[in-house]
Amino acid sequence: MDKFELIRTPDGDKVEVNLSGTDLLRVPIYNKGIGFTPEERRRFGIEGMLPPQHNDIEMQADRTYHTICFNKDPVGRNIDLGLLQNRNEVLFYKLLSMHLEELMPVVYTPTVGAASHFYSHVYRRARGIFITPGHAGRIEQVLRDSAPFSDVELMVVTDNEAILGIGDQGVGGMAISIGKLALYCVGAGIHPARTLPISLDVGTDNQELLDDPWYLGWRQHRLRGDAYLAIVDEFVEAARAVFPGAVIQWEDFHKDIAFQVLDRHRNHLPSFNDDIQGTGAVAAAAVHAAARISGEEFRDCRTIVYGAGAAGVGIARQIRRQLQQEGVEGEALARAIITLDSRGVVSDDRDDLDKNKRDFAWPAEWVEEIGLSVEDRRNLAKVVDAYKGNVLIGTSGQAASFTEEVVRNAAKHSDHPVILPMSNPTDISEATPADIMKWTGGTALVATGSPFDPVEVGGEERRIGQANNVFVFPGIGLGAIVSGATEITGSMIGASSTALAHALEASTIEERCLMPEVNSLWDICGIVGLAVAKQAVADGVATLTDVDGLERRIDDYRWKPEYPEIHRAGD
Repeated sequence: MDKFELIRTPDGDKVEVNLSGTDLLRVPIYNKGIGFTPEERRRFGIEGMLPPQHNDIEMQADRTYHTICFNKDPVGRNIDLGLLQNRNEVLFYKLLSMHLEELMPVVYTPTVGAASHFYSHVYRRARGIFITPGHAGRIEQVLRDSAPFSDVELMVVTDNEAILGIGDQGVGGMAISIGKLALYCVGAGIHPARTLPISLDVGTDNQELLDDPWYLGWRQHRLRGDAYLAIVDEFVEAARAVFPGAVIQWEDFHKDIAFQVLDRHRNHLPSFNDDIQGTGAVAAAAVHAAARISGEEFRDCRTIVYGAGAAGVGIARQIRRQLQQEGVEGEALARAIITLDSRGVVSDDRDDLDKNKRDFAWPAEWVEEIGLSVEDRRNLAKVVDAYKGNVLIGTSGQAASFTEEVVRNAAKHSDHPVILPMSNPTDISEATPADIMKWTGGTALVATGSPFDPVEVGGEERRIGQANNVFVFPGIGLGAIVSGATEITGSMIGASSTALAHALEASTIEERCLMPEVNSLWDICGIVGLAVAKQAVADGVATLTDVDGLERRIDDYRWKPEYPEIHRAGD
């Protein structure tokens, strides 16, 4: 494994390489295509391998965007962008940064779900590392042999079992890790050579995949129990040995495993679970923003979380944490959040609750006290009405489950009900913003998990904020890396949420939108990253403790997609 030799200078980045000719053109992080200058072409022996004209990166990006626009199918565009990334990585990020609002839904949610599903059918070129049970006892060596560079600082790791709202996609989950890292690069400014997507391919229980002759993954049913945990444990130890200090984002693990893996390794290395903690942070930020817009107090929110899986519990945890910070405690804290799963209200008289659900289980007498019968506990509309909830958050994966009755009941108990249908992709959203606005007369404050078009309210278009984890997870990774954090604490996650809520500009608040515009991602990631880094210092988990120098360090660290000067190593 070579180290990626990036040299930062006042005049721009420089890179040293040991390659020339076709070998240089085949490495996407070095390849500039027709962006190689005439002098670079002569220096590396590639003059006759390229058309004679030299184009700067902006012209290349314009040409490539024009080409991609010919493809109207989102999955087709995802494939086209993947081919570009595998050919010329810097140009890929330049194009993405120039057209972020349009292309983010293509490289990330909702299109990445379909890309995961079709992964084996459209596979073109290896990217990332696939760890399988066949590597047991040798995972450290596999990482050393397979990683393109030795100085990796960030990994997105998935076991592929809970991909968005479509479930077990086996080896196709690699598309999620790749898509997430793309947003780390374009949002947080982490150099792509410092990132590494990882698939813990321990098999699949998706019979459709097992029966598919084109399927490329480990063709066995999923490893479970101690054998599964042994693979995860060995991977963690190997990652610590090969990439010391690197941050790990755990991604799309099944809820029964997600908490276990997070809790098992959160003190071993800097890691977090985006589905649990990132989702919690962005949802809590949306509720905070709603309080700013409505003039109400965050501490007065009465939150219903519909869907008590990893995301739902993560949201409940984060809202509870922030309520505690505002002085809410005891019974008031416990009553501030009510959760529902497929069997209805989560209450302590049920015998089917795991530890994470039990943390939010209401005493059965409280459920009876607000007038809910055993039958009513499964009826979301009746729960909303009985509880008088003013914040309704959906993580159920159940399309259209926020019915007109449900939404109108929320509006009965608040002048500005906060309604967050966060399930994605778009076709499993609990409700559409257009319906929510129609049913509440435009009074609702709405944010969604997937992108939706603006909605006309009172003759004016209202932008619908996307409560997308992209507003927090790149900043969490950035702050952890820059501070040299040895772990990612709950307070650091809370700092990301608070920073996001406070980052809303006056114009965004005025238009009653709960989330920033996607095109502000670079600025948002900087704000969140700084808050996380400062909190790491405050928590005593940072190895770099110069708080006053953190902002400058973040600015110096962040990378933007521009071609570096390329030199021969040793010249």
